[in-house]
Amino acid sequence: MQQAKVILFAMSENSGTSELLQRRVEKVLPSQGLLDSFLKKQKIRVYLGVDPTGNRLHLGHAIGLSKLMDFANAGHKAILLFGTGTVLVGDPSLRDSARKVITQAEIDANIKDWKSQASKIVDFSKVEVKQNAEWLAKLKLEDIINIASNVSAVQLFKRESFQRRLDKGDTVWYHETMYPLLQGYDSVVLDVDLEIGGSDQEFNMLMGRELLKKMKNKEKYVLTTPMIVGTDGKQMSKTSDNCVWLDDTAEEMFGKLMRVPDSEVMTYYQLCTNVDEPVLAQEHKHIQSGNPRDVKARMAQAVVEIYHGKEAALKSLAAFNAQFREGKIPDDIPVFEISDIRMTKNVQTGSFLRFVEIVSSVSEGHRILEQGGFKLNGKKYTRDIIDVKTGDIIQVGKRKFAKIVVK
Repeated sequence: MQQAKVILFAMSENSGTSELLQRRVEKVLPSQGLLDSFLKKQKIRVYLGVDPTGNRLHLGHAIGLSKLMDFANAGHKAILLFGTGTVLVGDPSLRDSARKVITQAEIDANIKDWKSQASKIVDFSKVEVKQNAEWLAKLKLEDIINIASNVSAVQLFKRESFQRRLDKGDTVWYHETMYPLLQGYDSVVLDVDLEIGGSDQEFNMLMGRELLKKMKNKEKYVLTTPMIVGTDGKQMSKTSDNCVWLDDTAEEMFGKLMRVPDSEVMTYYQLCTNVDEPVLAQEHKHIQSGNPRDVKARMAQAVVEIYHGKEAALKSLAAFNAQFREGKIPDDIPVFEISDIRMTKNVQTGSFLRFVEIVSSVSEGHRILEQGGFKLNGKKYTRDIIDVKTGDIIQVGKRKFAKIVVK
């Protein structure tokens, strides 16, 4: 809960600054005061870059998108940059190994639905969309040499993720050292006054600040947004199966948010909703008094409302309460069709659970069975062999259901 307190009450400490520099802001470089004064004098050019390493956006992405929209709503020139060029190199930030090389076909597939996902937060009539492959793919050798001549190689290798790998005896590939240079060059091309990015992007964004200063003699500010952990309390990552995705259904999103650790509820409330600060302060008091579950439910409802509307948020709350407080089976559960009759009679239970894709492996199915975590038609099932028919409902844990249809 300490993390939530720090974020919540940072507001009062910065009460003299512009509203833009309060919520969803972790750090401003070189100085919050200087940027605040700059914002009061003129409208600025600001951008947020996102590399298309996957085809879905999660709530961690939404924090930066919301901050960019704050600037757009205040009348500033806002740019959302898809890193279709930088993604070919792969961002080494927070990485303990090099990223897999991505193909152009994967890039195209990944960005196909990004705009529709982001449109739940971003008003694209106020935000310009660009792709950095437009200029990075056109760079000639002399251009790359010119860009690189502005930065010390020692400086590049000092970044923490590289040092960590070198200390372990692992390899840092040369193309990875180019990533901050290429991202930094985006600032030069876009001629921006401010870059927004997660705290993991600070090194890359400062590289852009240095390049813009040396190549155009122009100041650039850097604004980092806080990062959130996933539903398991670890860094939110698509490879960790702990993300709350922007295209999750309302009930999926609500259920995931109810699994967020109690210590992170106020962080989510602060960063992922638009609930007013006085209300958040009251919610924080409720958590301190030992009532995190109800606060978590209200937080989840506020988040779902942003992406699915008020009615869907209320229905998700009701469905969650019915399932978890009243023990009811949900009305809308996925259907699994079985066309192979051999998988309906005298089947090992662990193998069956893997076959219907409700667990990720046979061993996981056996473990869940041994721990009493499997139900058939609402009743605990512990036998090693199972028979099923059309209409049977299987359940693993509290949230995973499937209705069987034998074809």
